[in-house]
Amino acid sequence: MVRVLTLFGTRPEVIKLAPVIRALSARHETFENINVSSSQHTSLLYPFTATFGIRIDHDLEVMRPNQAPGEVCARVLSALSVLLDEEKPQLLIVQGDTTTALAGALAGFYKKIPVGHVEAGLRSGDPVSPFPEEMNRRLISRLAALHFAATEYNRQTLVAEGIPESSIFVTGNPVVDSLQHILGSPRRGPQLDDIIEATRQWRRLVLTTHRRESLGPVMRENLAVLRLFVEKHDDVALIFPVHPNPSVVEATERVLKGHPRIFLLDPLDYPDFIYLLSQSWLIVSDSGGVQEEAPTLGKPVLI
Repeated sequence: MVRVLTLFGTRPEVIKLAPVIRALSARHETFENINVSSSQHTSLLYPFTATFGIRIDHDLEVMRPNQAPGEVCARVLSALSVLLDEEKPQLLIVQGDTTTALAGALAGFYKKIPVGHVEAGLRSGDPVSPFPEEMNRRLISRLAALHFAATEYNRQTLVAEGIPESSIFVTGNPVVDSLQHILGSPRRGPQLDDIIEATRQWRRLVLTTHRRESLGPVMRENLAVLRLFVEKHDDVALIFPVHPNPSVVEATERVLKGHPRIFLLDPLDYPDFIYLLSQSWLIVSDSGGVQEEAPTLGKPVLI
């Protein structure tokens, strides 16, 4: 029996690790899976664990208001190091490029526990964009023992960086598996039903934005351009599930509020969000996950 500890802390990590966790659970005669949440996100995270039926065995509870990446990294590293001594896993799995993933890879390395990295080999080429994710993913590649790359291109990137080919596995992107899982059992809440009905006569432009490098003047300018676009095109409605980050909320209230064809929503659960994307005319997003989901749905996305 191989003890596998799977670490996640944000909404994208849950979406992309859900198929991995299901696969491990289905092979219970071979793997004992321990699911650990850092709670880097809280209100955004737990609806997604419920949607995908993910059991949480341990919660590190690192969430604090207005926390900086260094604070998250330190708290995850400290709490997880203690937990690794207790659980003694033989493999630690992290996903993507979050601060939780980086801290998890460091903790595993310090404890001499092999680290498996899901979504390995993704690169923007710019160390500070996305920030801090681009450097997080590069550092995780130096720490991991197993690299699960979504594409052949990602595999080639890792090889070019000196990662041994024998440790790289091209697996496809698990976000597609999660998307197909959700599309097979659609659910729609009243907020989504209302917005679909209210925007039926217009082309739906769906917006998501929240990345750290988008905050401040950049976000306000981007939102102003989108508002101007809606004002100039009377056949378009903008729908924005607003991220709860106070900086996003403040910019949204200042720039977008008050227009009759701009609809500001609370965050949607994943099935409703995917349905909204499927009913869109155009998607505008700074989210790497949305950039992967939109093509699967056959929808154009403007980055």
